[in-house]
Amino acid sequence: MGKNKLSKFADLATYEHVVQITYKELQAAKFRFKGKWSEAFFGNSNPIILELGCGKGEYTVKLATHFPEFNFIGIDIKGSRMWKGATQAIDLGLKNVGFLRTNIENIRMFFAAGEVAEIWLTFPDPQMKKTRKRLTATNFIENYRQIMTPNGIIHLKSDSNFMYQYTEAMVAENQFEVIRQTDDLYNSELLDEVLSIQTFYEKQWLDRGLSIKYLAFRLSHKNPLREPEVEIEKDPYRSFGRSAKE
Repeated sequence: MGKNKLSKFADLATYEHVVQITYKELQAAKFRFKGKWSEAFFGNSNPIILELGCGKGEYTVKLATHFPEFNFIGIDIKGSRMWKGATQAIDLGLKNVGFLRTNIENIRMFFAAGEVAEIWLTFPDPQMKKTRKRLTATNFIENYRQIMTPNGIIHLKSDSNFMYQYTEAMVAENQFEVIRQTDDLYNSELLDEVLSIQTFYEKQWLDRGLSIKYLAFRLSHKNPLREPEVEIEKDPYRSFGRSAKE
């Protein structure tokens, strides 16, 4: 029988590689690892890569196994999801993995300017009705620019044609450099060991016969950001409920 939420929360409270802090505590004092994640949390000087909205943490853990020369932090507000990846990291003996439980809107409170090298966005909600809630909207991109190194890289993996086309338009509007992209990853030459890592939700999208999109681009810190003015056809299907069970 699987663990219930209370048991998972109890486990997380004992995991040294999981950081949980309330917003009230965060406001009361400067976050102790801000600007010092590699040194104070991981005990090294390796570059930091974030997975935002990490869910069950599969991508964070798999990336860490592929790239021991980087430090990886999975960020999500749902501790019961995060428990799986956090527990896997312990079972695998990984020392370059951490998890942070918070809302993505708060990341500037946790990371200093230039502290993050890359960000992965794996299957975020496309938020077709609320632009400012999209993780590639310019308000979020500005938050990323505040914590990322110059020319830092954003990776988007998505089942949503709406999210992919919106992000493509945002990248073009702001003249960001596209590194790699495809609207059908599993039938493209881009597919490799890293991009073939599948999250819990990705497996379900593939079972539905949906194509997976991928877009990697490099941020520029030079100019003010501009929101694209485009009309994009909405996705004709509904997302899985976030409480979906394995």
